[in-house]
Amino acid sequence: MIGRVWPLVVAAVALGIDAYVLAGVLPSIADSLTTTVAMIGLGVTAFTAAYAVAGPLLSGRLTRGNTARALLIALGVFNLGNLITTVAPGIEVFLASRVVAGAGAGILTAVATATAAAMVAENERGRAMALVTFGLSAGTVAGVPVGMLIGQSAGWRWTMALVVLIGLVSMAALAFRATTLPRLDTTADESAVTVLRSSRTSVGVVAAFLLGVASLGLYTYLLPMAEDRGLGAWGFALVWAWGIGGVTGSALIGKPLDRYGPKPLLIALPALLGLSFAAAWLTSAPAAWLVAAAVWGAAGWASVPTLQQALTADRPAQAMPIIAFQMAAMYLGSAAGAALGGGLLNAGTRPGNLATWALIPAALALALTAWIAATGRPDRQTVSAAPEAHKEPAQPCSC
Repeated sequence: MIGRVWPLVVAAVALGIDAYVLAGVLPSIADSLTTTVAMIGLGVTAFTAAYAVAGPLLSGRLTRGNTARALLIALGVFNLGNLITTVAPGIEVFLASRVVAGAGAGILTAVATATAAAMVAENERGRAMALVTFGLSAGTVAGVPVGMLIGQSAGWRWTMALVVLIGLVSMAALAFRATTLPRLDTTADESAVTVLRSSRTSVGVVAAFLLGVASLGLYTYLLPMAEDRGLGAWGFALVWAWGIGGVTGSALIGKPLDRYGPKPLLIALPALLGLSFAAAWLTSAPAAWLVAAAVWGAAGWASVPTLQQALTADRPAQAMPIIAFQMAAMYLGSAAGAALGGGLLNAGTRPGNLATWALIPAALALALTAWIAATGRPDRQTVSAAPEAHKEPAQPCSC
């Protein structure tokens, strides 16, 4: 059953690449469009803002009655935005295209994750959602180095063309499997906002924001942090340690999440994230930094499906808007964390001390996730939920 989720994973890979691929080619885009790197950097802000707005507000409306149609429309909008980026003649068209791509990405992330969870039995939900996160993390990890490699050899437009190609492959895969996709439970238009009336959901969204600030936001400054600590020669290795940790964490978290439930992981993962920051603050040993970077990546990305499972397990009909708000908060947190880091550096903070500041949002996130764990329903291990494992999967939609 889990194997049916892979077309959604391919789409998530395209999203993950697109979210960070511009970071490696900003100077070449600025030169090509005769503008500044700062103006091109606004494209990242435009993408994130559109992602945060479109996911919660539009995903539910698109999925009414036809899941495949919603996924294909979202992918189509996402691919169209990236195609326009690829051929953009100037900064105005470039920025507009990032808004279009971000809107498609925000809708697609929420619908794909909710669809993955609905495609499997209850005792496989954690693995299904973790697979989508695996796609996002794999794309994010590959985004910067792949973008730089292609950009240096063939130009930044070919970098974006690769994202479009992966998006088209995922559209073909989803179109082929359209009749196997389940209908999603959808609620009224206003439910996208009313889900926040639940204190657990609201706290979970804030926790996602803080985790984004701490984990993805700090990642922006990994290289200057390492250089400030005399580890400049280890920069490439540290980036890959973080990336390998993130891919491994999101790939492996599904089974323990299904077996033990999210409660212990809601506490363990933010705690590990904070410990990795503490290690980077207290030592300059290369081996310790490599381990800390790997744990940082693993804990940060593994917390995404863990929080999704905790917030949606007893509210499957509202899974899509909840996930949309969670992912929007995470990416907004990433942007806010990067901005806060820049502000601290401008105020005179040394790059090597940014990990100290990241302990604050990490600790706050731990307090919130611990509260979510304490107030949730009792977890059931897979062995005790054996009858649930054999329930019939959701009926496919007549697409």
